[in-house]
Amino acid sequence: MSRDNGDRLSRSIPRGRLSRLGHFGRLAGGVAGGMAAEGARRLAAGERPRLGDLLLTPANAKRVADRLSHLRGAALKLGQMISMDAGDFLPPELATILATVRNQAYRMPPQQLDGVLKREWGANWRQRFKRFDATPMAAASIGQVHRAELPDGRILAIKVQYPGVRASINADVDNVATLLRLSNVLPATLDLSALLDEAKRQLADEADYLREGEQMRAYGERLRDDARYVVPTLHPELTTPEVLAMEFVGGQPIEALVDAPQDERDLATAMLIELVLRELFEFGVMQTDPNFANYRWQPESGALVLLDFGATRDVPPRTAASYRALIAAGLAHDRDRIRDIAVETGFLGAGAVAAHRATVDRIIAAVDDTLGRPGPFDFGDRAFVPVIRDEASALLGDRATWHVPNVETLFVQRKVSGTALLGARLKARVDIVGLASAAIADVRPLTQ
Repeated sequence: MSRDNGDRLSRSIPRGRLSRLGHFGRLAGGVAGGMAAEGARRLAAGERPRLGDLLLTPANAKRVADRLSHLRGAALKLGQMISMDAGDFLPPELATILATVRNQAYRMPPQQLDGVLKREWGANWRQRFKRFDATPMAAASIGQVHRAELPDGRILAIKVQYPGVRASINADVDNVATLLRLSNVLPATLDLSALLDEAKRQLADEADYLREGEQMRAYGERLRDDARYVVPTLHPELTTPEVLAMEFVGGQPIEALVDAPQDERDLATAMLIELVLRELFEFGVMQTDPNFANYRWQPESGALVLLDFGATRDVPPRTAASYRALIAAGLAHDRDRIRDIAVETGFLGAGAVAAHRATVDRIIAAVDDTLGRPGPFDFGDRAFVPVIRDEASALLGDRATWHVPNVETLFVQRKVSGTALLGARLKARVDIVGLASAAIADVRPLTQ
């Protein structure tokens, strides 16, 4: 481990399949040793420990979080995704592991960064720039971003992929799935094969920076006439499969709006929601990663800067039709229809509804009652969340009725849920009913 000149921790990323497998092996060994020690301690104290209690100790949590953060790539990406998507329903210890993973990102040491750029741009790559900041502005699961200045004065943001990411995707996905199995989060009978295959494909897409550059360019075209959204301009001459070069666009982190006036928080959240609805019903394409770092806010112009288009995927017409029907049923407060559509489209499993019909109906009622209140929806009022969590515990406890929804629905719902989570973080108040009504009626926009 070393420190870069920004005094941030940097660690060389394991590249090869065997190297990364060795890290998972050492992780398994360390966790097993921790389990044995904790088991012996509890037995000596007269306790009868459960396997899950032994696995998810604070010491083991630290081991897993640190190892995933070191590996980065698909291993870190999946940990971050699970943390955002299911944090409220995971065992507290596993949620702690994944929250640590989400917030921890090591940088490449300078020599490894230089090796990547020499491979992509040639030995004399520095001559292309007037200045290239070796300390990254940001580090994420698949790559890190550097600020650079061209000889003509243009400022670029350069995203550099960690070495070995693409080659390690399949093994990393399988290893993280094994971690979830061992933690007893998932029933042994749950068939994840289709979802894991799709996750591997999606992550391979995200690791293809030429593809991401094209997606970014396409989004710029779609939003060209809407000044509320800013998409960076691609710099194709410097873009390769593992380096993405784009115009540097200023703005403050979207989470910084938490201290902004209420109307500014409301506007930003409404724009995010409207964009999701347009992706779903107008574009037929959605950037499905709701990570907060993918957005910036420009307070002077009130514009939303959109970053990171690696997770962009087509929305099948059938998926869009399902959401349109679900929204229509919700606007009509037809709770029976909401439940039926949720089953028909795979949001809910038929077995879960059959076994827990009253529980499902109470969850739908809680959401419907909240959205049916007069005035804008208050994302900051989370009073209904504990109610839903308590009701959902019966569904989660009946592992025999768990099922995996259609993968296209899962990716779309991830973006929907992540956007709602950001709205809650900002305590925004938004006319969701108006936005949804306009979207399914093809009337827009409401936030201009």
